[in-house]
Amino acid sequence: MNSSGKQVKSKQRVADHGEVFTAKREVNAMLDMVKEETERIESTFLEPACGDGNFLIEILARKLKVVAGRYADNQLDYELHATIAISSIYGVDILEDNVRECRHRLNSFFLEQYKKLFPNTCKEECKKSVEYLLGKNIIWGDALDYKLVEDKNVFITFCEWTAVDEMMIKRKDFTMQSLLTNDVFAEIADSYDIDDFLPPDKEYPAIHFLRLYELGE
Repeated sequence: MNSSGKQVKSKQRVADHGEVFTAKREVNAMLDMVKEETERIESTFLEPACGDGNFLIEILARKLKVVAGRYADNQLDYELHATIAISSIYGVDILEDNVRECRHRLNSFFLEQYKKLFPNTCKEECKKSVEYLLGKNIIWGDALDYKLVEDKNVFITFCEWTAVDEMMIKRKDFTMQSLLTNDVFAEIADSYDIDDFLPPDKEYPAIHFLRLYELGE
């Protein structure tokens, strides 16, 4: 089901794109098959046909539950690890409205949990950095040809976000095409350091996690 509780938005979308949403019960049953990974804060998930986020919202809920259990008594630690959890979640969808709704759902869920724990001290910088991450990680693209829908001359780019030092995050960009067509993809999939096997297309200086939105692009 989608965010409105329906498994289809319209018959035309089913005919044109094969769009059918997975119900929450089935989503959780599948995620339970990799339960330990869904509860590991930094474990990476990519949904190549994410719709409006049914799988990704449940993954985020599991991750943020772990973050709250460990760091609810320290706001800065909570913000850091919630940011890391969000940075590990990626989605691609061919329909622009799904991408917007997916970003909105994930962002709204984070804000709900954040405000519940720290109702009077939520930081605008944290909110802006999370919104920025979701804008980079949830992509309007076609996972079949690895390209953006809005510009078929441009390959989908994934940003790898790596925690360095105590509060710093480093961004490295890789195209989806290079990741999935590279001969060492099987090794990359088992590694936590993609650039051990594949150099990034671009990398950025490490930046404080509350200032990620300043990276732009």
